[in-house]
Amino acid sequence: MAQVYDRVALIGLGLIASSMFWAMKRSGLAGEVTGYARSDETRATAREIGLCDVVYDDIKDAVRGADLVVLCVPVGVMGPVMAQIADALAPGATVTDVGSVKKDVIEQITPHLPEGVHFIAGHPLAGTEHSGPRAGFAELFDNRWCLLVPPEGADPEAIARLRNLWEGIGANVEEMDAEHHDLVLAVTSHAPHLIAYTMVGVADDLRRVTDSEVIKYSAAGFRDFTRIAASDPTMWRDVFLSNKEATLEILGRFTEELFALQRAIRQGDGDHLFDYFTRTRAIRRGIIEAGQDTDAPNFGRSAGRKL
Repeated sequence: MAQVYDRVALIGLGLIASSMFWAMKRSGLAGEVTGYARSDETRATAREIGLCDVVYDDIKDAVRGADLVVLCVPVGVMGPVMAQIADALAPGATVTDVGSVKKDVIEQITPHLPEGVHFIAGHPLAGTEHSGPRAGFAELFDNRWCLLVPPEGADPEAIARLRNLWEGIGANVEEMDAEHHDLVLAVTSHAPHLIAYTMVGVADDLRRVTDSEVIKYSAAGFRDFTRIAASDPTMWRDVFLSNKEATLEILGRFTEELFALQRAIRQGDGDHLFDYFTRTRAIRRGIIEAGQDTDAPNFGRSAGRKL
């Protein structure tokens, strides 16, 4: 792949930023990659493992001269971070983000956007339950989707360059408007995470079984709930508060479906249960056929690979 940007600045050095760095270096997509993290410890770790060509102690130094700035911070602080870096951004630079909520992030960032700087919201649909700079790996985005949410009237060349970067990293790219994105993600990610957190919390509260039994006898279903519920608590707190309307809408639908299943179980309605499970099973087959997972018993997650 040809180089897409001369200098890329990664703000926040967790799983996504780390994986972006290794993927960009794998394909030669950026001339230089700078980085910044709020925590001294995170910056020290990044330097130790060679994450970024230069890691700065000052956020403004990290973004100076960058033609692409990627905000890899929790969605709740996107606005304040943008306000910090605004006067250090180069004219003609592009700012993007990797947050899983788009309408709120756009509303936070837009007021701080300097004239002549492009903002194209983004969201790579990839991740693991692991976090921090050591968690990243170059293959994270391979054959995963990255959704771009450009504002009305966005510069076509800036969009094309950012698309080229994500495609070079290995992702499939699609454009979407912010409200639709937030509704889709409420269905595919946000509500499932909240349900996983709830199920693990219920198991923790059940004093009829001991903690050791919950862990010792974890079947695949509960085990995968715990994998999802191990995700970064700061990130997910901000996601739910930032995508409140769409998440509450989907949770309302979920509650209605749950009541219907409770009624079927109570009334011994096996036909309803069988039809429901048959219909939902087809969704799983569709995900596998789309290349977004595998039908291997362990979902393709080997012990040595954080997928």
